[in-house]
Amino acid sequence: MTTLQPIPIIGKTPVETRPFAIRRFPLVLVIGVMLMLVLIVLHIAVGTLDFTPRQIVLSLLQRPEEILHYQVVWGLRLPRALIALTTGGMLGLAGAILQTVTRNPLAEPGLMGVSSGGVLAIVIFLIVRSGNPDVSTATDAGLVLPLVGLVGGMAAAALSYGLSYQGGSDPVRLVLTGVLVAGMCSAFTSLLLLNAEESQLQRIIRWTVGSTSGRVWMHWDTLWPFALVSIPVGLLSAGLANALQLGDDVVRGLGQRVELARLILLFIASLLTAGAVAVVGAVGFIGLIGPHMARRIVGGDVRRLFPMSIVITAILLITSDIIARTLTIGWIGVFTGLDIPDTAGLPVGAVTALLGAPFFLYLLLRRKGEL
Repeated sequence: MTTLQPIPIIGKTPVETRPFAIRRFPLVLVIGVMLMLVLIVLHIAVGTLDFTPRQIVLSLLQRPEEILHYQVVWGLRLPRALIALTTGGMLGLAGAILQTVTRNPLAEPGLMGVSSGGVLAIVIFLIVRSGNPDVSTATDAGLVLPLVGLVGGMAAAALSYGLSYQGGSDPVRLVLTGVLVAGMCSAFTSLLLLNAEESQLQRIIRWTVGSTSGRVWMHWDTLWPFALVSIPVGLLSAGLANALQLGDDVVRGLGQRVELARLILLFIASLLTAGAVAVVGAVGFIGLIGPHMARRIVGGDVRRLFPMSIVITAILLITSDIIARTLTIGWIGVFTGLDIPDTAGLPVGAVTALLGAPFFLYLLLRRKGEL
């Protein structure tokens, strides 16, 4: 008697042959979160004033050995570390969403012009209000500058989508339009910098490059509401993003409107980017590198890709910030004659650019080899 053999299901991979990170995804995610906690402690420990692990723990428990330890840990370093982690996660999720929606592996959070638009709005505000002593002497003008950057970023995203919409939004046309809007915003920013007062230049450049320096609890209070809303919404959009990356026909087959689905995802990505840029400025490349690394680890299923992109990019940004706080650029003053303090550190955006430029070149060469 002939026994019937089961028919193999095409496209299904046996569970035991899948990579470890996919089979044990919750464990990998927990390991990533634990690494984030370790990096927070390391971020607090390093700087011009070094702390031991014991001093950090006692300060976090509000039982410091010295009052100075408590002031530095709670007042300066802890909020900066939390901001670096959160903005990194937001930029990573935004990059993963954009790469999925546009089906373009080179897409990143600045694609829709959000970063450039937010920085342009901030620069305009700083130059216009430079004569107002109440604004010019306040640290980043309190909560005003972050809100200005948020409005400018969302306006740039709306402009990119509006210009690309011609009876429908095409991913390729959207990418090209986003690059155009970002280039225009950057060009206007450069023109404004030429006419800015010397006293404003350093402050403006921190926003154009991206920096976590001087970020305290006031800035955290601006950031966390956007993170609390946009990150869960972005994670909940995984099913919609999974369908959209398979093609418009799949979305229609599921009874969804393609244009509405794409618009929702683009809005979420723009909100994530604008919220981050409004606090730390235009930190480049980090939203490109993180999602690519996450995809290498957990594959293209966005149900795993989105949360892993948050964790990986958060780790990358806080690590870059540790490097930025550790390295000093005082030696540049020796060669250039500029008045640069010996303890002056790098902005985190400069570190991510140094990491991102070769990575971007690697992606270009890799894609060229696949053609």
